[in-house]
Amino acid sequence: MAEDKSRQLTLFVKSKKAVTSFYRPSAARMAVNPETGDLSPANVGGDEGAGAAEEAYFLSDDQAHCLAMAEETAARRGYRIRVVDVGKAGMFTKLVAEYLRGVEQFPVLVGPTGQRLEGVPSFTDERLCDMMPTEMFRLRAFTYVKVRGGDLDRIKDIVLAYPEVRELHLLTGDWDVFVVLEFKEAGTRKRQVLQFVTEKIRGLPEVVDTSTLVPEYSVTKFPIQPARPPATPESG
Repeated sequence: MAEDKSRQLTLFVKSKKAVTSFYRPSAARMAVNPETGDLSPANVGGDEGAGAAEEAYFLSDDQAHCLAMAEETAARRGYRIRVVDVGKAGMFTKLVAEYLRGVEQFPVLVGPTGQRLEGVPSFTDERLCDMMPTEMFRLRAFTYVKVRGGDLDRIKDIVLAYPEVRELHLLTGDWDVFVVLEFKEAGTRKRQVLQFVTEKIRGLPEVVDTSTLVPEYSVTKFPIQPARPPATPESG
C-alpha cells in the first residue's frame, strides 16, 4: 500500500557533537542514516562497556522537548514524524540548499504542504495542532436561537449550565443567540441532538424558535483532550 504523504511531517533538528569515553546506553544516543538523514537509536558495536573515545551526538534539552511534543501530538492525531539531524557531518549544506533555505533557528517542523514551525518558541500545542488538523471524534452541533425578550443574562446562565454547551455567542440580526454543542457520548445521532435542543433550549419560556445544524463530518485544528479512562474503584 502506498504511503500517505499527506500525514507525514519532517522535523529537522541540529545536534551537537561530543567526544567521550564515558559509557552511555545506546538508547540515549542517536545515529543518522547517511543516505536519508533519518535519526534512529545508535547501535554500539562490540563491548558496550568499552571506554574507547568515540564521537557522540546529543540534542539540547529544548530541541528534545520540541521533538517529544511533536511526536506526542502526531500520535494523538494520526500523523507520522520523520526526524532528520542536520548536525551530522555532510548533511547540513545539502539540506539547507534543498529544504531549509533561510532557516536561522532549530528545530524546524515542515508540514505536508510546506508550512513550517521554526525555532523552539514556535513549538506550542496550538501551533502543532494547527499543522496537524484531525477528524473530530465527538459530535458537534450548532444552534441558532430566537428570543422573545426578557433577561438575556438569565438565558445565558441557564444554557451555559448544560455540559453539552461549549460556546454561546450573542448576535444581532435574525437570530439572537448562537450555541455550540458538543456531545461526548459515542454514537450520538442527529435525533438525540435535536431532542436535547427541543427539550433543554427550545423549552425555555423566552425562546421563540431554534434552528440546528448537525455536521456530517468535522475536522479541527484545535487541541483535543484525550478521552479519560473509565474510573476504577479504589482498592481498599
